Amino acid sequence: MRSMPLLTDAHGHLQADRFNDDYQQVAQRARDAGMVRLLIPSYGIESSDGAFRIAPDLPWADLAIGIHPYTAVTDAPGRTALLARATDSRVVAIGETGIDTKRDFAPLAAQIENLEAHIEVAAALGKPLILHCRSLDDGDEAQRQLLATLKSSAISAPGGAKAFGGRVPFILHSASGSASYVEEALALGGAVSISGLAFRPEESATGEWVRLIPRDRLLTETDAPWLTMPGAPDPRRNEPANVGLTLAWIAERRGEPVEPLARAIAENYDRIFPRDATLPPRLELAL
Repeated sequence: MRSMPLLTDAHGHLQADRFNDDYQQVAQRARDAGMVRLLIPSYGIESSDGAFRIAPDLPWADLAIGIHPYTAVTDAPGRTALLARATDSRVVAIGETGIDTKRDFAPLAAQIENLEAHIEVAAALGKPLILHCRSLDDGDEAQRQLLATLKSSAISAPGGAKAFGGRVPFILHSASGSASYVEEALALGGAVSISGLAFRPEESATGEWVRLIPRDRLLTETDAPWLTMPGAPDPRRNEPANVGLTLAWIAERRGEPVEPLARAIAENYDRIFPRDATLPPRLELAL
């Protein structure tokens, strides 16, 4: 009997409102598809509360907490209290946070301040950042600002890598942009996560630079319930079980067999987001 590839979703928002009625069934479909690790990141105070609320029902999943650049102003009063929860053993990463100049929800200065606060907590705890970065179409101002902020932070300071125990200090979530941007992020020690965004015609550059990502710095994600990829059963709502479509897309463009690549990505997830020894281990499937 042919085995299923090991699937990992490094970014699936199961606490989103669109999963309120069936998040456990959604998680079970992911498990049935072969998923062994799932990270549920937050994008503000309310969604962080939601992630902690559903966590007891999904003991095999991991959490990340943080404030999205969209809510850098509105969530600022509660940011310190929120980030204090990052010491929880279920939290394996900080975010999502970052820079977004595509939509005008918060001034750039507020986004930078928000990002810097997250970097400080990530470095203090040794938990990697999950970074959102979007510019206006054909622009790169958000990418340039993100790199500049990282380069002037504790991540790039002498000895900064030591804070993360030799692991990657940040992940480019749903990575988008030019090859030079991705190469600079890799040079800073980051990892790159590919989502259904890569299927869009305007993101054709991703199909070129995805071949350049070192195998040990590559992750897969869905960004569920958003960024549904072609071939998904329900085009109106993405879910973690669909990550295999992105895995196949990556494998084709890298010229690699799916199953060995899936195993390598699962190993990357385990290394980048180590699970506290007091928690249930990742799911083990027959290989």
